[in-house]
Amino acid sequence: MTSLGRRDRRGTCQDGRVPVAVTPSPISRRSAFRIAGAASVGLTALALSAGCTSDSSDRDSAEPDPLISAAESARRDAATATAATALAPERAGALSVIASERGAHADALSAEVARAAGVDPTAMPSPSPTGSPTEPAPPPPTVDELRTQLATSQRDAAGLARRLSGYRAGLLGSISAAIAAEQAVLLL
Repeated sequence: MTSLGRRDRRGTCQDGRVPVAVTPSPISRRSAFRIAGAASVGLTALALSAGCTSDSSDRDSAEPDPLISAAESARRDAATATAATALAPERAGALSVIASERGAHADALSAEVARAAGVDPTAMPSPSPTGSPTEPAPPPPTVDELRTQLATSQRDAAGLARRLSGYRAGLLGSISAAIAAEQAVLLL
């Protein structure tokens, strides 16, 4: 080293000092690290942004929301409970509670489906009846048929709650517990 702190630009050899031509680099070492860092950040950002884009075919091929079937099941249970009052008028109070609770479950599930889809739940069309008016009405269900239908709905909601996470799992767990209480308390 020289007195100014710079290295002597001549190399050394076993035979003594040998002059070596040192060409200055157009890019300093610090600049090279900055360029490499910026390039790696840019490539990472590009890869992440490419992963966030979705194609319309991805949305079309995706599975339907599992809460849709749970909402349909809740609507079906509410309709069955309402229809069962014809055969069991002595249980009309309990059956109307079940119908209103299952209707509230259907509304909550539909609202969650709409929220997840980014749709205003008030703008969604209401479900239309599936039967045609020319068909004769089926006989009203019995309380035992309602109990069986509620047991199936309760198992399905509990299974979905175990598969999902977060708010959706909590919602389905709460619905499953409510259905179990309806069976145990209201349909004794």
